[in-house]
Amino acid sequence: MQFEALIHTFRILDVIDILTVAIGIYYMYKLLKDTRAVALLKGLLFLAILNVLSHVLNLYVINWILQQGMTVILFALPVVFQPELRRALEQLGRGRIFSKAQNVNEEEMDMAIDEVMAAARVMSREHTGALIVFEREVGLNDFIDTGIIVDAVLSRELIKNIFVPSTPLHDGAMIIRNGRIQAAGCLLPLTEDRTLSTELGTRHRAAIGLSEQTDAVVVVVSEETGVISYTYGGHIYRHLPEDQIKEALRTFMERPRQNITSMWKWGGKK
Repeated sequence: MQFEALIHTFRILDVIDILTVAIGIYYMYKLLKDTRAVALLKGLLFLAILNVLSHVLNLYVINWILQQGMTVILFALPVVFQPELRRALEQLGRGRIFSKAQNVNEEEMDMAIDEVMAAARVMSREHTGALIVFEREVGLNDFIDTGIIVDAVLSRELIKNIFVPSTPLHDGAMIIRNGRIQAAGCLLPLTEDRTLSTELGTRHRAAIGLSEQTDAVVVVVSEETGVISYTYGGHIYRHLPEDQIKEALRTFMERPRQNITSMWKWGGKK
């Protein structure tokens, strides 16, 4: 009876209302999916589920603690999501909220890796420092915004030109998204690990710092030694043959949802 009554009172405007909310949630997700905010949202969802379970199971102390914590979190959300909110308003103003994401197939990613390693080989020989980031599941828009948008086809020549000393973009990081150079001259967070070797300069510490905060893979070319290394999961892998680095990059990029750090036994945090 209640269902029949609901059907009779259901209006076209109610359908429009529900669809509008659903579309709004979908595009809000699109805005947040390429940022670190996704991980925070997953944490909030987990806390909400835990809150419901504690209420159902009559776990009064846990439920009270979670409720107090959720209240504090709700007040903190505008501060935590300030970069995402600012970006959402900017994209809305520019009419970019409906832009479609691009995808890259395995062959194109292999070509991108080959181009990066070819450029790294030359820069290593010439002792030109470089910092090249491969975006994976965790979006890097927060860091892309600190650099210059390039959005160019990836090629070894362009990579080498970007990292030529004394050029405007050579000091920052290059970020690769979907097999294209998305941005260059980007600022990355430095690791706070004090156990690292003093041989590692700012580039290496920035590469480690980013890999601590995201699931990105970062290729580093040392300006001082010419050594090519890569970082992932807060670890740096150095003094490896080029073929091993290329194979590691392919494996990481082909399996974005799988934590595969344990597959590689070539080196540790140094």
